[in-house]
Amino acid sequence: MTAFSRPSLLRSLIASALVLAGGWAQAAAEYKIVTASEKGTYYAIGKDLAKFVAPEADIQLEVLPTSGSAANVKLMRYEPGVKLAVVQADVYQAFLDRATTGNAEAAQIIKPLRVVLPLYNTEIHYIVRSDSEMNYLHDIRGAKINGGLVGSGAALITHTLYKMMFGGAMPDEQASFLSNEEALVKLIGDKSVDVVVVAAGQPAPLIANMKPEAQKFIKLLKFDPKHASAQAALNVYAPATVQAASYPNLLTEDFTTISVGAFLVTYDYNLKDTMQHFSLLGKSLCQNFSRLQAEGHPKWKEVDLSMPKLPQGWTYYAPTYRELRNCVVKKAKKCSAEERILGLCGA
Repeated sequence: MTAFSRPSLLRSLIASALVLAGGWAQAAAEYKIVTASEKGTYYAIGKDLAKFVAPEADIQLEVLPTSGSAANVKLMRYEPGVKLAVVQADVYQAFLDRATTGNAEAAQIIKPLRVVLPLYNTEIHYIVRSDSEMNYLHDIRGAKINGGLVGSGAALITHTLYKMMFGGAMPDEQASFLSNEEALVKLIGDKSVDVVVVAAGQPAPLIANMKPEAQKFIKLLKFDPKHASAQAALNVYAPATVQAASYPNLLTEDFTTISVGAFLVTYDYNLKDTMQHFSLLGKSLCQNFSRLQAEGHPKWKEVDLSMPKLPQGWTYYAPTYRELRNCVVKKAKKCSAEERILGLCGA
């Protein structure tokens, strides 16, 4: 066989194999989803979507860590290839509010965005030194507080909550915008930070992965929804229970914190190919929802596909909404011993 004919034969064999397989193989659509820190829950949610949902929608989903929700909104709007984002409800609403008051930039950014799926409530963790006199969120007035990186949802929550609880903006000299990891080092080390705010659905990996010895150095603040300072915050945020089981190395009992909703969002795409892929994404979400809840991050257990009415100014993305509003989640069938022996489980 000549050197020329060998490649020709190889191409013919590949072509024949593709024809026998049902046609020419098409490469999966390459999409990106923006989340938050790699040690955060949003990132874990993105990884679950990439693993359990995207493949059946013929999507290769790349999960990108970011500084958080505010940055995600802009990345979703302008960054090539970014088709999905996880965004906090208060961040989304903040853009809408500014758009309705005449901010042209905010309007340009937020108005074309659409909701794919309401996710879950994100717990806000307020971390202080174990010997701190602070025990509740209403004790943090005057403290040096790190809300997370500029552009993060945690930074917005930190400053919004402070203003709501204490009737004025946090003084610049009290605020810092370090990563959670950097801030925790300063909290325990030179004590130039008094409070570190971590916005992440429990169990937040950064906290859950701490060793039992961490109890000697840190503790979590509680939220008292009955305290006078809490009333304004409850118009936007909601109380949530942090389970001791989420952080067994740190907690011995459950306690109340504050939380904010998280949403999976996209852009109002009208290209036929993109709409078809998102329709498939909605279908795959429905078909693989039980698997997400069984094998994905524990927060998936708090998600449902009921597609409730959205706040004024928010809109669902039609291709995914059509699939999800008619979704009937298949419950995982419990296998009998005989079925397991015969290898019939999961068939």
